[in-house]
Formats: sequence, structure tokens, C-alpha cells
Amino acid sequence: MPSLAYYLPVEAKPPRLQDNTGDIDRLRNCLTDRLAGIDPVVPFDRIRQVAEGFRGSGFKGAVVINDMPNRPELVDFLPAPPRVLPGLALDLGTTHLEAGLVDLMTGKTLAEANEVNSQIEFGADILSRIHFAGRGSGLDSLHNAIIDSVNMIATRLADQAGLAPQEIRALTVSGNTTMIHLFLGLDPYHLCREPYIPLVNAPDPCRAKELSLVLHPAAPVWCLPSVGSYFGGDLIAGILATGLANSPDTCMLIDVGTNAEVVIGNKEWLIACAGAAGPALEGGVAKMGMRAGPGAIEHVRIDPDTGKLDITTIGNVRPRGLCGSGIIDLAAELYLARIIDIRGKFKPETGQGRLIKKSDGYAYVIANGDMTADNEPVVFGQVDLDAVMRSKAAMFSILTTLVNQVGLSFEDLHQIFVAGAFGRHIDPRQAIVLGMLPDLPLKTYVPVGNTSLSGARAVLLKRDARQESMEIVNRTTYIELNVNQEFMNRFSGSKFIPHTDHTLFPSVPFFNDA
Repeated sequence: MPSLAYYLPVEAKPPRLQDNTGDIDRLRNCLTDRLAGIDPVVPFDRIRQVAEGFRGSGFKGAVVINDMPNRPELVDFLPAPPRVLPGLALDLGTTHLEAGLVDLMTGKTLAEANEVNSQIEFGADILSRIHFAGRGSGLDSLHNAIIDSVNMIATRLADQAGLAPQEIRALTVSGNTTMIHLFLGLDPYHLCREPYIPLVNAPDPCRAKELSLVLHPAAPVWCLPSVGSYFGGDLIAGILATGLANSPDTCMLIDVGTNAEVVIGNKEWLIACAGAAGPALEGGVAKMGMRAGPGAIEHVRIDPDTGKLDITTIGNVRPRGLCGSGIIDLAAELYLARIIDIRGKFKPETGQGRLIKKSDGYAYVIANGDMTADNEPVVFGQVDLDAVMRSKAAMFSILTTLVNQVGLSFEDLHQIFVAGAFGRHIDPRQAIVLGMLPDLPLKTYVPVGNTSLSGARAVLLKRDARQESMEIVNRTTYIELNVNQEFMNRFSGSKFIPHTDHTLFPSVPFFNDA
């Protein structure tokens, strides 16, 4: 099936006195049969370029077609088929952008890159940005910042591939609902206010020049649709990438970023929800938290008898901080070594000399300054632990509430797909010990990488995927957790390690020494 933009070779008979067909009409007549009988539209602002290219090439060359939802768009005429037709798939994250440059004709990856979302200077999280957007020219500032970030990553990718950014012919964007609003310059005011309604769930495609992007001005920009304020196109992309909507077995997808977004279902039905469980899990709340990257502590082990600490960093370099998987590992190991109690509170008489008293409570020293990349000690304090306890409680409450909504138990799930850096680095066993994930056989958990980007890539390359993304929206039931009393009740019971009801976690040792 066609990619979002593609080319077709064309050769037409030159005009003559006996044939007064206009150049554009002549070109369209050549294409109708090849486009399943559909007459392509030539946008008004592309008529001149297409006509001049067609005549200037001697009525022979290649047309560039945008595969739009209702009718194909004829947007350019080239003197010869291009060597490569680049398209850009983008994961528009709250903190980082990840993108892949792809040849639309072959599907080959030309370059990959990531970039910090420059909106961070206006707020680290979604709510901060929504509030900032409502002040003065805040919305314009946020919109311009994200456009600048997209232009930076597009330029870098094009340079890596030996191309000009203006040669990029299509863009697909996967992101949460707020990020899509800000990318399109839409006011996100109502997203965080009851009844939590977006301005648009499925924006129609626009073209790059309408957003001041550095891509080819006629490049189509396709944003994956959302289901609700907290269920965006990034989760639709995840459903596409995992094949969840076509699975005969009931499975679950967990994507943890700024929020924890969860969907459960199969080829017959889909139900989803989202909640604020993400920041502590991705290293966004802990003082020493950082994104998964070189120097991030990703795994921790503590000998419960000797207190000996072993750490593993990404890249095997000196530590700089803790990423989400390292935070989960550390909290679980602190519990198993009985350095913290079931409430997640440090026990001052433990720690084998690694516990220090600070103004805001006790802290555990993971690495002294002489061991770290920046000569600053890596410590994990009680404030950090409290944030992790809230996040892990929210995560388990989200999962339990969702499963309960459809009358299932966790044991009924065939697989649980865990997406993103969280899924790539996390040790499911440690998450079970902490009471964040259900106590299931480890083979149930399947890391699936950046499904937001994978889904955006599928939408870029396949019409079937674009159609399926819209069908998924129509099939999905969304639960709004902001007003869900069951979630609130479960949250309170989940703020212990592993849980107030320790029978839910039979494989986890229970130390009732709070």
C-alpha cells in the first residue's frame, strides 16, 4: 500500500494544434487510471510548480503524490524519478523527540536521531505547559519552541543522510494529546479541566509550510489521532506497533513516560486509561533522576547480608544519576535488604554506613563523588523514595482498575507489552517486588522499545496503518481516571511494599517491620 508520499513515472504526448488540453489536465489524464480511477487534485499553490515542471521536462518525468485521506494530491513534477524519497517519522515526546528518516519507496532507514524538547524551558511537565499556554503569548512561545525542535532534528537527520531538509517529502507525528495541540498551535486549556475535552482528536493532515517546517513545503504532516485528553496518538501508535488490535489473545500495553498510558484488549475490543505515574519512573522526579543514557545507573544489587552494593551504568561509564529502571531496582533492593520498611521509609539503624542524615530526611549514598562522572555524589533521599512510592502505587492502581473494568484478572492476560526506555531497561522482577507490576511469570512481560516511533513509521509507510489508526480510535473505550473513585480507593492500598494485601504478591518476601 502507498506511503504517505510517493512518486510515479509519467510520460505524456506533447500538446499539438489538434489537442488543446491544458498541461495540468493532460497530466491528470495520464494518472487517473493509475490512481484507481480517482482524479488527483492539484492544490492551488502547487499549480504553477507542477505545470512548469511538467512542460520544462518535456512532458516526461515523475510526479510526486501525497496519499491524502479523501483524494490523492499531485504536488510536484520532477524531470526524473528521484534517487531517494525521504520521509520523517517523529515521536513527539514531552521531554525528548526521537525521529527516523526513511526512504518512502523502500522503507530503508536513512538516519536516526533524538533531540531535547525545547519547550522544557517553559515547564517540565504537561500541566505546567498547559498553564503557561494560557498566559499572554505563552501558546505562541510553546508552539514556536516545538517547531524549532522539529526543524533542528529534521535538519540534523537530513545532514546525516547527505540531503537537504527541503527534500523531506512527508512527516508523521506521534505524541500525547497536549503535545499535538501545541505542535499545531491549538489551545490546550480544556485538556486538564473537566470534562477534559480536546479541541480535536483527529486533526486533518496539513502541509509543512503551514507550520513553518523546513521540510518540502508541500510535504503532508499527518498527526496520529487521539482518543482523549490523556490518551494520545503515541498510544495509538503503540497499539499499531504491537499488533494488539489484531490479537486473538487478550494482551496489555504499558507505555510509561510523563504519564503511564495503558491499554488492554484484543481483536474484539480495546479499553484504555492513563494516569500520572510516569515522572518518577522515568527519572523525572528523583533529584538524581535522569533519562536513560550514558552514565545512568540502570541496575542495582544490594547484598542483604553484607550491604555490598553493585551498580551497572548504561555505557559502562562512571555514574551520573539514576534512570527509571535504576530507581526501581534501587527501591526494590533497599526493601529486600531491609533498609526501608513496607511504607518505603528508611530505617536509620541499617544501611551499612551508606545512610546519611540530611535536612529533608535520610538519604542513601549510591556513589561517592570520587566515583562519579562529575565528582558529585549520587544519593537517593527520602523525598525521592516518597515520590517513587506514589508513582508505583499509581501504576499498580491504574493496571488493577483497568483489568477490573472488564471483569478479568491479571492471570487472564496472554502478554504484557512494556514500551519505551522504561520497558527496554526495566527488570520486571524488581518492579514486581516493589508492587508496581502484577506478580506474574516473567515471560509474560515483553519489552517492545519505542512503539510511538515504530507506529509513526508504520503510518508513514502504509495506507493500511493510517486507516487502522482511525479504526482503533473508534474501537477504543477510554476511562477517565481523574473522576474514577475505584482508582482513588486502590491508590491508597497500593502505597506499601508490595501492597497492603500481600497475598496479591505471593512471590515477594513480606517484612512486617514498619
